[in-house]
Amino acid sequence: MYADVTSIHVLHVSALLAVRVPLVKRLLVMMKFPPILQGESLTRLLQGIAIGAVATIAIGFYWGGWTLGSTADKMANQRSETAVVAALAPVCAAKFAALPDAAAKKIALAKADSWKRGEEFPKELVTLQGETSPNSALVDACSKLVLSEKAAALN
Repeated sequence: MYADVTSIHVLHVSALLAVRVPLVKRLLVMMKFPPILQGESLTRLLQGIAIGAVATIAIGFYWGGWTLGSTADKMANQRSETAVVAALAPVCAAKFAALPDAAAKKIALAKADSWKRGEEFPKELVTLQGETSPNSALVDACSKLVLSEKAAALN
C-alpha cells in the first residue's frame, strides 16, 4: 500500500517539475536584465559595493567615532574609576590627617618615592571596595592632597 502512495507522489512531483522547468527557463529568457547587471558591469558594481563598505567601516571607526562594545566598556570603567578616585581622595586625605602619627607619616610620605607611597598609607585608606591591593590612582591622588597646602585646610 505504501509503495503505491509513494510512487504516486513521485509521479506527481516529476510531472510538476516537467511542466515548471521549461516555464522558468522561458521566463528567464524573456526577462531582460539592465546592462549594469550583466557581465563586466556586474563585476564592477559588486567591486564598488565591496570597496564602499570597507571605506565606510574604515572611516567610521577611525574618524567617525564608532567604537566596539568592548572599547566602550573599557572607557566606561576607566571613567567610573576616575570618578571614584576623585570622590575618595579627599576622604583619604582627611582620614590620613586624623591618624595619631600623621606628622611623622607625612614626612615619610614626602621622602618616599612615588611608587612606594602606597606603603606609607594604611591599606584600608587606599584600597577600593572589592579589591585586595591598594589602588595606585587613589594613592597618587591622596598623597598629592596630603602633601599639598590643601591638606592643612582639611585639619
